[in-house]
Amino acid sequence: MAQPKKFEQIILDIEDGVAILTLNRPEKMNAFTGKMMYEMIEAFDITDADDSVRAVIVTGSGDRAFCAGADLSEGAKTFDYDARADSGEAGRTQDVDIQRDGGGRVTLRIFDSLKPVIGAINGAAVGIGVTMQLPMDIRIASDNARFGFVFNRRGINPEAASSYFLPRLVGIQQALAWCYSGRVFPASEALSGGLVLSVHPQAELLDVAKAMAREIADNTAAVSTSLTRQMMWRMLGASHPMEAHIVDSAAIYSRGKTPDAKEGVMSFLEKRKPEYPVKVSDGMPNFFPWWEEPEFEWIGGKD
Repeated sequence: MAQPKKFEQIILDIEDGVAILTLNRPEKMNAFTGKMMYEMIEAFDITDADDSVRAVIVTGSGDRAFCAGADLSEGAKTFDYDARADSGEAGRTQDVDIQRDGGGRVTLRIFDSLKPVIGAINGAAVGIGVTMQLPMDIRIASDNARFGFVFNRRGINPEAASSYFLPRLVGIQQALAWCYSGRVFPASEALSGGLVLSVHPQAELLDVAKAMAREIADNTAAVSTSLTRQMMWRMLGASHPMEAHIVDSAAIYSRGKTPDAKEGVMSFLEKRKPEYPVKVSDGMPNFFPWWEEPEFEWIGGKD
């Protein structure tokens, strides 16, 4: 596998159209840090810019944990952003020093990904270890995986924009049941609750994820897949199906005139593997993006 850049707390491998982003602090059960946040964001910048990448798999190093949550080595000040002002996560709005939720910065970056994202959850996934999964398109789990929205048991609250993502994925009742209790639950419950698509033996998990990514890479048009990802996610907040109809119409009109559409039809008729020529880097339709990106606004006041 090609390694486009050497990171400290993650590994990014790219081979044959598939990127594998591995959280790489196995001695700490891949616990999340500010550095990991920045490295994950940069990794998604790399995969978006690389036309060879057709799908991204996110997993954890080792067989114990996907991500065991925030690194608690700071002890009592772990979640005190003012006490950790040197973490690099600070910003400034007018005369107020602010700390943006690092998990939220990661999930928003994953949400904006131009490439499909598959989570291969290979062990313990609690706190940010579970909330970072929520904007991933497909989540599959090993049979030894454990999940927990443990925030209320730590005196804080769910983060990483999970109040947006989680109810949309599993429904408000299931989301609140898991978040109120803060308990850790097995992969079987994550499956029945709709958090993951499927559960697999630990030894088979990454192969299953690669097969899913391979299905995308080998058979679909890159621009069509990128558009589909954004259309589906962003219509979760639409107020009326007319909003989807407007975007659908623009997309099908624009894409229907491209060499990709011609290749899709002809490869089907000729019973051969398609070779789609249009690239994401310069082939997205002229109406993309069709939304206005909201700005971060601090509402915490001055403490």
